[in-house]
Amino acid sequence: MTSIGKLSTIKTSWMLLGFSALAFELAALYFQYQLELWPCIMCVYQRVAMMGVMFAGFITAVAPNIALVRLLGFSLWGVSAVWGLLIAIEHVQIQTNTDPFAFSACERVPNLPDWFALHQWFPAIFEAGGDCNGVDWQFLGLSMPMWMVVAFAAYSLAFLVVLCARVIKEKSI
Repeated sequence: MTSIGKLSTIKTSWMLLGFSALAFELAALYFQYQLELWPCIMCVYQRVAMMGVMFAGFITAVAPNIALVRLLGFSLWGVSAVWGLLIAIEHVQIQTNTDPFAFSACERVPNLPDWFALHQWFPAIFEAGGDCNGVDWQFLGLSMPMWMVVAFAAYSLAFLVVLCARVIKEKSI
């Protein structure tokens, strides 16, 4: 556990976190612009969450030995990973709902605060044009939201393991 706790003070660990999330963002843009699979509102929210994980990695990589920077990184990583997981689970529920009387239409405009209007500042990335119910792509029998559940669950689990290891390491000193 001590060696896992030390990972949070290593620049390379945080860069790996940032670049892995960047890879997901680039994959999303590939699906959007090359395969013409337009994101729905839930996809946009997941992109925002993934961007939070990405920024957590890159910002913390600047100075991982400074406790305040590390605290900011852990906070952004944890909130983004868990929020992304919850959104992805909700998206899967929308897609797999078989109740003919359930209403599961998605909004077209993200419900983001005015001071964080990413869909207006960067519409090429954060504008929703797809349908939340549609399953337009699958890999190994899982839809894109199901894969995002896997990704965000992995980020959330990694966050918990590293945070717990860090707390144990601090208490043993």
